[in-house]
Amino acid sequence: MLEQADLSGLSSALVGRSHELRVLTRQAEAARSGRAGLVILSGPAGIGKTSLLQAFLNSDTCRGMTVLNGSCGEVVAGTGYGGVRELFGSLGLSGADARSSPLLRGPARRALPALTSGQIDQENPSASASYPTLHGLYWLAANLMVDRPLVLVLDDVHWCDERSLAWVDFLLRRAEELPLLVVLAHRSEAEPVAPSVLADIAAQRSPTMVRLAPLTRAAVGQLARQVFRTPVASAFADRAATVSGGNPLRLSRLLGELRARGVRPDEEGVRRVAEVGASVIASSVIALLDSLPLWVREVARAIAVLGEETPELVGMLAEVPPGRVAQGIAVLRRAEVLAADRADLAHDVIRASALEPVGAEALAELRTRAALLLSDAGRPAEEVAGRLMLLPALTQPWMPTVLREAATQAEGRGAPEAAVRYLHRVLEAEPDSVPIRIQLAASLAETNPPDAIRVLEEALGLADDVRTRAMAAVRYGMVCLAVQRSPEGVRVLEAVLAELEAELGPCPDPSDRELHTLVESTLLIVGSDEKSTVAATLDRAALLTAPPGDTPAQRQMLAMMTVLSAMDGRSAEQTVEQARRALTSPGGEPEAWSSLASSFALSLADEVEGSLGALDRTLERSQENAAVWTFVLALSTRALVLHGAGAFPDALADAQTAFEIVGAEKWGSGSALPQITFATLLVERGEAEQAETVFRGIRRSGLERYVLQYHLSLMARARARWAVGDWDAALALYLECGRSLDESRFSNPVFAPWWSEAACLLAVMNRGDEAGEMTEYGTELAQRWGTPRALGLAALARGAITPGAAGIETLTEAVAALAESPARADHAKAEFILGRALLKTGDHRGAREHLRTATDLAQRCGALALGGAARRLLVTAGGRMRKMSASPLDMLTGMERRVAGLAAAGASNRAIAEALFVTVRTIETHLTGVYRKLGVSGRTELGAALCTPDIPEGPRPGRASESRWRR
Repeated sequence: MLEQADLSGLSSALVGRSHELRVLTRQAEAARSGRAGLVILSGPAGIGKTSLLQAFLNSDTCRGMTVLNGSCGEVVAGTGYGGVRELFGSLGLSGADARSSPLLRGPARRALPALTSGQIDQENPSASASYPTLHGLYWLAANLMVDRPLVLVLDDVHWCDERSLAWVDFLLRRAEELPLLVVLAHRSEAEPVAPSVLADIAAQRSPTMVRLAPLTRAAVGQLARQVFRTPVASAFADRAATVSGGNPLRLSRLLGELRARGVRPDEEGVRRVAEVGASVIASSVIALLDSLPLWVREVARAIAVLGEETPELVGMLAEVPPGRVAQGIAVLRRAEVLAADRADLAHDVIRASALEPVGAEALAELRTRAALLLSDAGRPAEEVAGRLMLLPALTQPWMPTVLREAATQAEGRGAPEAAVRYLHRVLEAEPDSVPIRIQLAASLAETNPPDAIRVLEEALGLADDVRTRAMAAVRYGMVCLAVQRSPEGVRVLEAVLAELEAELGPCPDPSDRELHTLVESTLLIVGSDEKSTVAATLDRAALLTAPPGDTPAQRQMLAMMTVLSAMDGRSAEQTVEQARRALTSPGGEPEAWSSLASSFALSLADEVEGSLGALDRTLERSQENAAVWTFVLALSTRALVLHGAGAFPDALADAQTAFEIVGAEKWGSGSALPQITFATLLVERGEAEQAETVFRGIRRSGLERYVLQYHLSLMARARARWAVGDWDAALALYLECGRSLDESRFSNPVFAPWWSEAACLLAVMNRGDEAGEMTEYGTELAQRWGTPRALGLAALARGAITPGAAGIETLTEAVAALAESPARADHAKAEFILGRALLKTGDHRGAREHLRTATDLAQRCGALALGGAARRLLVTAGGRMRKMSASPLDMLTGMERRVAGLAAAGASNRAIAEALFVTVRTIETHLTGVYRKLGVSGRTELGAALCTPDIPEGPRPGRASESRWRR
């Protein structure tokens, strides 16, 4: 163990670093025992960070562990995933046969774009967002940790790019109880390429901070004794420490020069330290290089510019024959200018010293020649761009082209920050370029949406061609949607659409017609988001003719017309016809946005099976592509559809899965739909207080401005208030929902049936006479929409507030209508209210019949709160029925049901974790809870314990049976 090692045997640069070595050793031992750790090592240049890390990695502590280490450099500073490639480069996963490596099995294959510096053929080129690559790298690390603990050491992270550090952050957020140690070392005086990501890492993990201080006087004396091999006067050591500042690199140079000049480390030698110290430290590297032959210095400068490269390229840049390059490297290595283990300079201080005498103009020329050499050698554009980024200006016509290509490569591997850096440099050379601004905005949209909006506004102002302006407007509208500024996007899209129509005339060619459809469909998307713009969007959609759906823009248009038709609530038949066309038109699968919109509209029209089928396909595609946000939206949407169909356990499983995913992600705080959906299902489960806790955790601002999420949240909060007995608050929330829907002109009667639920609540409060107007309003909407569920809810509302035989007759009508609909929970509720009404009239026998049906339906739906109320009333009516909560399955959470069903179907913990975008440890925790609640010893007993139609089945996580809603 290094902890007990004799430091005299270590490198001289490690003298006085025993404490820091012990810290690293303790963290490595913790990783061995399954406790993930993070060490951040900092100090000024030359303080000994690299030497300390190398000693740690070579120690007994790291034996038996998988150790990956790398160092970031100025030459490739900020290149997308450059730090990741430094770490994983030794694994050989960037070659043509990398896909066959067992390390890249499963979702780890998505790490490939980060592991190679060249262009890569992605399996799903449309999935260009950052998450799939981060997800793949996480599973690559998980694969490495299957058999041995993993140590990741990255030096000089002040030059590391955002994506590599974002992955470290991503990994550490999922690293609880993993055998992992991450060590990041950086120069304390340097400005990092990605300061905010470094700050995030430090903030979220409580790292062990190791700040390397200058060497103590005792350590300086010890090092001096190693150099001079003779006793050292304390005054000599004190003066050497003062002159060098205790910096090991400067001290080593100083002591070496003093010894070369014949100075002895005694009292008399003290004055010589002060005499020669400062000049020696300042010029030692330069002087050393000046002492070498000119051709060797040229080799050193070429390596300083190129970094570690082939002798052929070094020779071409240095204008030295290739045969002599190897000799020059040997000379430089003997002089300790080159690193011992690679053909690169030993330290960045040496790099700076080697280039300092060249001068700015000559250095720019040298870097330009290096970029051309790499380009001619067929190197990827990002490698060439690394040299161009160090130039003070782009002076040649080919340079912007290379940077644009590099930006495209960076975007393709999910490194938008690198793309932004490249494109900003291109804009310096081409300040009026609109295409560059549009490309730049595409990268900024993911990392800095407000900046993307600013760049697109510039593009809109500079564009002379209306078609170019139209493309900028489409991107502008979607970015506005993401940053909750939809009205601004609507304004720009409307103006550009008017210009485009004037330019194209009545008979545009096919490409122009597709562009027009794209702009108009984007306007429908953006305009339907907020209440302030949705009314005008509904009016616009009503005037449009539905397109065939043969192209992506047409399918997007069909999907949005479908949603707006459903919102308007005028024709369920038209809504279903348009939705089916959007989902089944030729040309391949619809985009996720179109699929989600169409499936949502189908569910409102009682076409639950078609809706679930579309959502299942969307979930499968998003799992394949690791499109986590689409996965979350599809899960939340499917939970709402299943909730409407009365399949509460399945709905709860979807909702809780989505809720847990967003809870683990940094961007989860900006979401609301997963939380609202989860809270909705908790109320049905009888956990209204927990639902309200979930509501309080929603952080999205301005929720009251939005059409869909605001009204869903009002309905869920009203149900929660009703469940805890706060009827007045519940009624107020229902009425606010109605007022807001009216303001939004959202007239679909089943999306948020506030009028029906408020009428039923007023009946419970013995204030049914106040519900006449809202019931009449809802009935009118229901008759216009015409689906069995809508008509059943209208009859339920009327019957609930109508006393006597007339009310019972209307409630009987409601029961019949809802029995023909997919809304099983609403059917159960109608049976309950009818039974209660019969009980009030003294018809105990009739009451028992309907209350028993209500209890049975509620139990099969998983509506525990409704089932409990129906059972209690059944007992009051003189009936008997077994207690609902007898089954231990009722104790399982939604996520536990999902995990248990998949485990019972044969999926491994790892396969479940991969598919649900959570960690293996999370799955293990859920299964432990399942075993305890069900009283089973392991997964082999799960199949029998889960023998119920309410448990999700099948090997594919998240897939609902197409007919489960009917059971």
